[in-house]
Amino acid sequence: THNRLTMALRMIGDKVMGLMAAQYQKALGSQLATYGLRYEDLLNEDEKEVKEALELADPEVITGRTRRLKRAIDLNFKRKSLQDYSPNMELDMWKKEIYVDIEKIRARNQEYAQLNAHNKQ
Repeated sequence: THNRLTMALRMIGDKVMGLMAAQYQKALGSQLATYGLRYEDLLNEDEKEVKEALELADPEVITGRTRRLKRAIDLNFKRKSLQDYSPNMELDMWKKEIYVDIEKIRARNQEYAQLNAHNKQ
């Protein structure tokens, strides 16, 4: 019965977290759309995996990211929304252009650390 109780609590917890995550994603998506940003644009360039992924990315990915960030800064300064200037613009806030590379770099680094763990002893 202990396992069933644990499993039931885990299922309830997962359901609650799923609902909370959906609400957070909706709120974040709204904020990103206000400035015409993508979720990936919020990733910190100072993290080594993000920095490496950006170095490996196509130049047009970097140009697009830079333009979106500059536009967002300008809109924020002017206290305007992207919808004020281009109301019909279609945005894909969740498009992944560098995240797949970031995940591969993290996996590679983790594998490297595991393979070289014996050197630390």
